Amino acid sequence: MKDRNELKRQYKEEPRRAGIFVITNTANGKVFLGSSTNLSGPLNKHRFALKVGRHLNAGLQADWNQFGPDAFTFEIVDEVTIKDDPSFRLDEELGFLEEMWLEKLQPVAERGDNVNAKIRDA
Repeated sequence: MKDRNELKRQYKEEPRRAGIFVITNTANGKVFLGSSTNLSGPLNKHRFALKVGRHLNAGLQADWNQFGPDAFTFEIVDEVTIKDDPSFRLDEELGFLEEMWLEKLQPVAERGDNVNAKIRDA
């Protein structure tokens, strides 16, 4: 069995995945769209906050309380393909994906639970 320091080292050495995630309320069709340069944490963070009733998004929390956890799916829907190129800019690539998914899902207002179009690290 690996010790704690070894596990930490392995975690830090893993390549970070950047991309887009969606939390979908299957009961009413609303979505919560988010993006991150490190996808390993946000979905767990959102799930935990909802479970303990402390999510910062009041609409999403209200729906969770009303419909329960079984009415929600948590998924990564797109990832940035990291390129070994000096001109590659992760922020620009992620920004392009954000715009594409914002247009596709329109998660602000009645179609979703986002309060605005700023979805990075939402």
